[in-house]
Amino acid sequence: MDLAKIKMVATDMDGTLLNSKGEVSQHFFELFEELRSLGVTFVAASGRQYYSIINKLKPIKDDIYVIAENGALTMRQDNELQTTEIDRQTYLELLEIIKTLKGSQVVLCGRKCGYVDNHEQSFIDMFSEFYDRYQIVENLADITDDQYLKIAICNQKGAEEYLYPAFKHLENSLKVKVSGEIWLDLSHNLANKGYALQQLQESYNISPEETMVFGDYNNDIEMMTRATYSFAMENAHPNVKAIANYTTKSNNENGVEYMLEKMILAKKALINI
Repeated sequence: MDLAKIKMVATDMDGTLLNSKGEVSQHFFELFEELRSLGVTFVAASGRQYYSIINKLKPIKDDIYVIAENGALTMRQDNELQTTEIDRQTYLELLEIIKTLKGSQVVLCGRKCGYVDNHEQSFIDMFSEFYDRYQIVENLADITDDQYLKIAICNQKGAEEYLYPAFKHLENSLKVKVSGEIWLDLSHNLANKGYALQQLQESYNISPEETMVFGDYNNDIEMMTRATYSFAMENAHPNVKAIANYTTKSNNENGVEYMLEKMILAKKALINI
């Protein structure tokens, strides 16, 4: 590996940069300062809401790019760079399918905030970890004054076994992603982390050979294809491990930081030659 050539780093959040408690290590923020001094662009790419991502990365939020909602929104310093939304008719049709899936909870991921029609405190407590801004509404079909970036569906029976089969037939027209054990995301076909990352790479004339990415779940797969230095976490889904070119330690073992340290040392060694 020639890590000295890296100019851009993109990492998923949950299961990747965040530990199992949803925390970012202090060591990461220390490494980020070194990345910045070496001219490396950093991208946080997550299925989370934009406001949730910058809250987790508050000390550096003005110095990074954020790919939120699985690629439906790209931001920099509260400036919107790219948005890929679902049209209203498609949104309403998807809601009808979801109604047939017993026990499913729905989050409409809007540009302004997230919307739920579930009033159970246990669900609110769980989903609010990923959505800093949200509203509880009576009917999700009545939301007309916001953009539909993504629909997130939660079911305790399991996303891969129970939810995915109900939407698999739509994969030619929509992005259908199992994004966690109990979460499935529906979005525009171009709304994925790989497409959003590609737009940033092209803006900065950065090639896949100069890009390092980290991920752990199926919503990271397209992003993996945009980097020669693609790393699956040790705790990653088998599909991610199969497509990634490399692996690193688990999120609870600071696998992202482990590889960033190696990359920083490689770049410094090149400078000192």
